[in-house]
Amino acid sequence: MSKPVRAFLAIELPGSVKAALARVVAELRAARLGGLRLVRPEGIHLTLKFLGDVPVNRIDAIGAAAERAADRHAPFTLSLSGVGAFPGGRAPRVLWAGIAGDLDSLRALQSSVDGSLAQLGFARERRAFNPHLTLARMRDSASREDRSRALCVLRAAQPEEALGFDVDATALFQSTLGPGGAVYRRLLRVPLAGARPDSA
Repeated sequence: MSKPVRAFLAIELPGSVKAALARVVAELRAARLGGLRLVRPEGIHLTLKFLGDVPVNRIDAIGAAAERAADRHAPFTLSLSGVGAFPGGRAPRVLWAGIAGDLDSLRALQSSVDGSLAQLGFARERRAFNPHLTLARMRDSASREDRSRALCVLRAAQPEEALGFDVDATALFQSTLGPGGAVYRRLLRVPLAGARPDSA
């Protein structure tokens, strides 16, 4: 019997955006802050729905649900927009880059994904969708000083220009947890309505 797959649906980012975010991550790494766990830049993505551990024999059904959601939406454009942290204040736990652009289309797509997967028994999201790109997390052991410095480095390192990118598909990913952090593998690419299926 195959092991369950830890899976999620997300929007992939183009190389130019990942490169800009990689420069921010590099600045955070260079600061040598205690308790800081960085995300691998090549794996940064915009999560639409985390599914958790799912049986391998449900992947096709999940893909079909993602296709039903994608068929209701045309491609749209987003961009990077600033940086921030959760929670706000002086004790951040998650450092992120923000998203701007056609957020109405993004939220509508996420809602369709959530609704389609609810039909398969996946619980609907209780929290409002808050689009962001996670760059790093602070461990509980991080000092107040390191948390404060992390915010300063993050703000100083943010991309100067808002990089735009087209969203023409969603993707189903497998997440494998390891000692060096999570490694992601795309299982399916699901084009939005009117997008070319072979565009990436």
